[in-house]
Amino acid sequence: MKSTKLKITNRKGLVLNAQLELPANQKPNYYAIFAHCFTCSSSLSAVRNVSRALTKDGFAVVRFDFTGLGRSEGKFADSHFSANVEDLIDVHSYMSSNFNAPSLLVGHSLGGAAVLVAASQIEAVRAVATVGAPATVSHVKHLFSHGIEEVKEKGEVEVNIGGRPFVINQDFVEAFDKTDLPQTVKGLRKPLLILHSPTDTTVGVNNAQELYHNAHHPKSFVSLDGADHLLTRDTDSNYVGSVIGTWVKRYFPSVDHRMISTEGEQLVGHLNILEDNFTTSIQTKKHTMIADEPASVGGSDFGPSPYEYLNAALAACTVMTLKMYAARKKWDLEEVFVYISHSRVHSNDLEIEVDQPKYLDHISKKLKFVGNLDASQKERLKEIASRCPVHKTIESNVIFNTQIIQH
Repeated sequence: MKSTKLKITNRKGLVLNAQLELPANQKPNYYAIFAHCFTCSSSLSAVRNVSRALTKDGFAVVRFDFTGLGRSEGKFADSHFSANVEDLIDVHSYMSSNFNAPSLLVGHSLGGAAVLVAASQIEAVRAVATVGAPATVSHVKHLFSHGIEEVKEKGEVEVNIGGRPFVINQDFVEAFDKTDLPQTVKGLRKPLLILHSPTDTTVGVNNAQELYHNAHHPKSFVSLDGADHLLTRDTDSNYVGSVIGTWVKRYFPSVDHRMISTEGEQLVGHLNILEDNFTTSIQTKKHTMIADEPASVGGSDFGPSPYEYLNAALAACTVMTLKMYAARKKWDLEEVFVYISHSRVHSNDLEIEVDQPKYLDHISKKLKFVGNLDASQKERLKEIASRCPVHKTIESNVIFNTQIIQH
């Protein structure tokens, strides 16, 4: 997964701070926009987690700060609800011009209300998902109700919302009364997923009930049992992202993944040097993987390195071999952990006699067994661990046959 910084200028000339999260292969099937909650920002852990979970389902997700919040330009007083909707539409326009038109809008809390209104105005949006969204936009006014009367007298006052000071004015206050959200939902006519916690003390679950009641099918509701309004637990926000990614596929056209022919071999590796730096696609007959180099050596770190794949092959073969051996012996082996590291170590440090001292490939393999095993059984499993096919291949003299295939 790759995150790219974007600077998006809205219709008022203010620069919005944004991050574009891409799938591991940098080739998204679809695009989505995430709208954060009232007074929050796109850097909230829940926003990051939901966005990144969606990338696993082939989405590129742009998460951005509304006007006057996070690292975006402008004043908080300019971040009233209608301005949030305008920002969403402007971000969608930017993405449509510079990438692809986002077809999914996801909104958290008041951001959920904003995506419902924006989706009703953007034809390219095919589906909407809300998390902890209010059924009325004016619901959030209780957060700054202590300053409303003072605003009428002074025109502009500083209020404390969620422990942070913000300056609000009369336009900011009145903007929350201008949208009839239930009526907007009635006319939406797009697939809608409503996620809400029954124990949400900030925006009660009755709001989800009202939204669901007003929406037309197809509509779905998922209860976020035990979650709080801000999804502060990573398990909750990751779950939200995975649910949305699974749900929305039903309403999007299926995308055929480009399969590279193995030409009758077991595996093919492909690198488009002009586009992908070191990021390499690996294809077997049924599975696709990504390999890369770490950023420290000039790679993009979108996947394991070649040596990490070598270690992975050894680890997988080792635990599978131990499982089969223990099952045949009817030993009480419940779990196996194998920890692998590859390095280059000098022969002197390994205390190995060679004709000429030099650096050698060195693989460290550490085993941990879970189960009712005695010391002798563990020692025997240690011996068997060195007999797995991949281990034997690595330590043997391998004969290579390299050929050139004409293009």
